[in-house]
Amino acid sequence: MRIAVASDHGGYDLKEKLIPHLRNQGYDVVDLGTDSAASVDYPVFGKKCAEYVVGGEAERGVVMCGTGIGISIAANKTKGARCALVTSDEMARLASAHNKANMLALGGRTTSSTDAARWIGIWLTTPFDGGERHTRRVALLSEM
Repeated sequence: MRIAVASDHGGYDLKEKLIPHLRNQGYDVVDLGTDSAASVDYPVFGKKCAEYVVGGEAERGVVMCGTGIGISIAANKTKGARCALVTSDEMARLASAHNKANMLALGGRTTSSTDAARWIGIWLTTPFDGGERHTRRVALLSEM
């Protein structure tokens, strides 16, 4: 599976820790930047990753800024992106099981690399529950 990863300066350190972890897990990781801790604008990187995922260049995307809030909002402005900000195991599971999230957002200043790696693992390995109600809701999101 190919995973696109992007961050602003606030998520840069976390991104740099997660990329090797994901590669060691056997994932094909595409680093979409940023390339340093120098200040940049999170909307640019959220949009870039979302377009990469929605365009079919990666199956999933992971984005990071200081809290994960801003970059998740930016990613979700792209039609077809379903980016979930995750702060717990349960949120990671439900992002896949109920929302079929194709992107995950994390806070570089609020999330340890250990938690982030675990949440990404849960999200990537939890199948979509499907069923009429979840499928209907995901379709409604896709129409927006």
